Amino acid sequence: MTQAVLTWPGVDGAPVSCREKLRTLTENHTELRQVMQDAFEDAVLMGVDEAAMRRILAELVTELRSPKRF
Repeated sequence: MTQAVLTWPGVDGAPVSCREKLRTLTENHTELRQVMQDAFEDAVLMGVDEAAMRRILAELVTELRSPKRF
C-alpha cells in the first residue's frame, strides 16, 4: 500500500510546516497504520467479520479524548 503525502491542517486551517512536527506526525501515522493493519488482519484471520472490525476500529477513533479538554 502506497502512502500519499499528507497535509496536516493547523487550527487556523493553514498546513503545519515545521519540519520536526511533520516528521513526528508522519512517524506516528506510519506506526499507527501498521498497528491498525496488524490488529485488523489478526481479527479477520481469527474469524471476526471484516465490516464489524472496521466499525470497531472507527469507534476507537471516535472515542479519542482531546488533550485540550482537560
